[in-house]
Amino acid sequence: MDAGGAYGGGKAGVPFDPIQFVQRPQVILRAVCLLFAIIVFGCISSQGYLLDKEENKEYCLYNKDNNACNYGVGIGVIAFLASIGFLVGEFMFEQMSSVKTRKHYVIGDLGFSGFWAFMYFVGFCYLTNEWSKSDSPEGGYGVNNVQAAIAFSFFSIFSWAGCAWFAFQRFRQGTDSAFAPSYEADPGSMPGGAPYASYPVGQEGDGGYQEPPFSGNQTRGAVGTDFQAPAY
Repeated sequence: MDAGGAYGGGKAGVPFDPIQFVQRPQVILRAVCLLFAIIVFGCISSQGYLLDKEENKEYCLYNKDNNACNYGVGIGVIAFLASIGFLVGEFMFEQMSSVKTRKHYVIGDLGFSGFWAFMYFVGFCYLTNEWSKSDSPEGGYGVNNVQAAIAFSFFSIFSWAGCAWFAFQRFRQGTDSAFAPSYEADPGSMPGGAPYASYPVGQEGDGGYQEPPFSGNQTRGAVGTDFQAPAY
């Protein structure tokens, strides 16, 4: 089945235009998600831990809760990989010749983007709560990093929600085109439309019965040949 224009994409087989690709809103938003993911897990990984000299082990700056650091790094790394995958998917989207393949991609994009926006919301609340209970580290070590991770977790909620919204718009376009009527409506049923012309009917005569051909001649011939008796 041809996927020309299905689910908000162009026709399959159209030559790739890199300028048009990078200007696509979905691609721009994916790049933003990728950047935010790098900042979140990069800030926590670089200066989110502090070495405790007395116990000789590292602890998380988020109230010494290693689960908080692991959660922040985890959602950041997965978001980074997912953003790369969806960017590749956007590159391949125009080349998908099957409508079902496009539909599965759009549904997967919608589900994952919405779910990951929720995961970032949970991460933002979790990190903010733990940081509010934390003691200020000695020398202010890593303060900027952990605060940046919290801030960009908050921004990521909206970036991933935006991706989910674009995917939902694509899904609606695909659903509307699937249920669009493939026939032309009767013009007479539309306001201002003229109905179809009726089949032409030949004009009737005087409305009376038409005499069969030759019937008049036969009658006159019969009258003209009356029998005459011979004279005596």
